[in-house]
Amino acid sequence: MLEKNIEGYSIRKTAVFREETHLNETGVAADGEPVTKMLFVALIHNPYAGRYSQDLSQLVDNSDALGRYVGAQLRELVGSREVASYGKACVVGTAGEYEHGNALLTTKFADPVRDAIGGGGAWIPSTGKRGGPGTTIDIPLAHKDALYVRSHYDTLTFTIADGPAPDEIALLFAVATRGRLHARLGGLEAKDVTAYDGLR
Repeated sequence: MLEKNIEGYSIRKTAVFREETHLNETGVAADGEPVTKMLFVALIHNPYAGRYSQDLSQLVDNSDALGRYVGAQLRELVGSREVASYGKACVVGTAGEYEHGNALLTTKFADPVRDAIGGGGAWIPSTGKRGGPGTTIDIPLAHKDALYVRSHYDTLTFTIADGPAPDEIALLFAVATRGRLHARLGGLEAKDVTAYDGLR
């Protein structure tokens, strides 16, 4: 029996990642600060691996505490920077169902993360898939207060060399400090976002 070591979950390992982009793809210097993208990932034991269960409460019930834990790790990683966009994802090991990963990505989990990194009114984009160690996942990013800010549509791509194992779920949450360098497609601008209708 695996020990439940963090907030009622058996977490084998965690990792953080940060990248800064100073030039765009054609070599033009940043229009302001570089884009800083940051990520927290946890490899969590899947108690439903290898079996079907209508009840997924072992993943869902304590996910608010898991969210507070993830939020605290991200807050430490972000430091004094302001979060402008965010996104979440999962990779479910091959003995599990995609539904098992989604059980960890609900609002119950996400709201405490949102609170920890400075709030946000917009729905948090997410994605997921099944796969084994080394599976690459693209985590979608969008503006934290208004989904329709085109400049902040972005992606952080990540892979974990030794996970997820067949009985694990990789849980990932990513943030960015600004939109894309030299975004020029028009539409609603981040500086004009004053309110959001609360739809998540």
